[in-house]
Amino acid sequence: MGNTADSPVSDDPTSNSDIDSTMASMVLAEVLPGVAVVFGEVPAELKLDLIDFGLVSDVDRMQISTVLASIGNTATVAGNLGNAFASVQGLYRISDATQALLKAGGTLAIKDGANLGAVFANGKIVGQARLIPLTAVSAAQAAAVIGPALAMVALQMQLSEVTGLVRTNIALTSQVLTTIRHGQWAELTALVATVDHVVDQAREVGSVPTSLWDTVAGKRVDLRTQLDLYRLNVGNHIRQIHRLDTHGRREYLETNAEAILFDANALLSSIKAWTGYQALHAARARAAGHEDAGEARLVDTIARHTRTELDSALAETTSLVDSLTRELRIIAELPGRDTLPLTGRRKDSTAARQTSARLLEAIEPLADALHPPAPPLEAPGVACAPKSLDLEPYLRILRWFLEDGETLRVLGFPDQPDALDPVSAIFSGAKEKLAAVMDKVAAKTLVAVTDRRIITAKTNAFLEQSEIRQAIPIDRVRYVRAATTQDKSGRLAIDLITRDENIRWLFHADIDNTQVDALAAVLAESMTIPDVERDELQRRRYAPIEAGKKGESTGTRSTEPTGSEAVTCDAE
Repeated sequence: MGNTADSPVSDDPTSNSDIDSTMASMVLAEVLPGVAVVFGEVPAELKLDLIDFGLVSDVDRMQISTVLASIGNTATVAGNLGNAFASVQGLYRISDATQALLKAGGTLAIKDGANLGAVFANGKIVGQARLIPLTAVSAAQAAAVIGPALAMVALQMQLSEVTGLVRTNIALTSQVLTTIRHGQWAELTALVATVDHVVDQAREVGSVPTSLWDTVAGKRVDLRTQLDLYRLNVGNHIRQIHRLDTHGRREYLETNAEAILFDANALLSSIKAWTGYQALHAARARAAGHEDAGEARLVDTIARHTRTELDSALAETTSLVDSLTRELRIIAELPGRDTLPLTGRRKDSTAARQTSARLLEAIEPLADALHPPAPPLEAPGVACAPKSLDLEPYLRILRWFLEDGETLRVLGFPDQPDALDPVSAIFSGAKEKLAAVMDKVAAKTLVAVTDRRIITAKTNAFLEQSEIRQAIPIDRVRYVRAATTQDKSGRLAIDLITRDENIRWLFHADIDNTQVDALAAVLAESMTIPDVERDELQRRRYAPIEAGKKGESTGTRSTEPTGSEAVTCDAE
């Protein structure tokens, strides 16, 4: 909502006391998931957030108003609320917070057949509104009557959505627009400008007359070609990124940063032009639909297909821009990195850093609009680190490795012997090897435990190159043990047994033992062995016995061991 709060409508108990509910003359009627039609008196603070009806005709607006005014308890839809429906103002995108509030189940007060809540802007209550949820609208008998009109609303919201993204889009610099790219960009922008011009004129006259439609009707193949070209380019980038390992992916992103930036921008511009063309086509079909039922049905088909294409293009763009932006943001946070080979032709590290900063500045507005960044990480409650260690550099980099909704629970900085045999100290056969390894210089390790993963890295490599050694899903934890080492230092150690390997971390004596115990406790929460793995181990136990039976002569008797008998494994 721009500079407003997360949600325009709140169930804050102070709202009813601050503003008389009888003064609520603004109505938001959710007509599509996340889309509301706004009626009545709109506070000045919210007018900038309203979306124009655009290509939705006056006839369709009147139909929508008439049907929505009949929803709810018609006996109470009177006075201020009834008058509100007589003044349709525009469209509004209901935030995720508001939708979550509605799904939470009727915590808003009910009045005049609608939910009553306060309208917030800049942290202040600026008015009250009646919010009619989607369930009430869809239940109306007359909803089918305005189906084509709602399809036009959907198309207008789609066009508004992608137009807003392009408006916050990157400024292409001369470094991004190479000689070849100049030609490609000129061809695309000419098509975009043509469609934009026709859309603006159609909105001004309130229809799409034949003379206007003819201006773009012949551009369909060109528009489709541009859209397919940049979807292919973006798709190729994504496939390259996904098939490479961490090092190769980073190198690809850095080397192709400018091409990725261009292709992402071009895909958004091409989908915007395509959506505008489809909205014009639907408006023509809607006008003809009053006499032709097939044309009326076509409006809904266009809206659905355009939504599918828009969602797909935005998902691809978001994925690609996320990958590039994450890499550029990590580069910006690396205190130990001296060179940034962003392109093959830039060898000078200073020039590379400047290029990285310019690219990040250019792409961040788009990246934030597509996928709002997570807030900065704060140090978790459990931090197994020397008191003198500054956690901030690690947190700044780690922020960009966490997924949406992932929570950092623990940070640890143990030593992990590089040459440790994949058998933990828990097993006696490894004690001699472990003792020998502990005498060697151990590598300082970063351990970050989240609610989903255990991320490990060498501290130097993490700060200099943001390299991650491994990420272990939390559901692969099988056993955890905290124990004091047998050497003179008496350091505390944690043995972590996962599905695939055994890991030992050794913590310096100056690290608080209670913090190390807390790390072990957090890991221990996930200790489990799935039934399928337990069954496999049991099958292995009896497999040699079954094989032996087949080789026995007739009359030889074999007995399986009982549960009380020991199973021994000879160590070489």
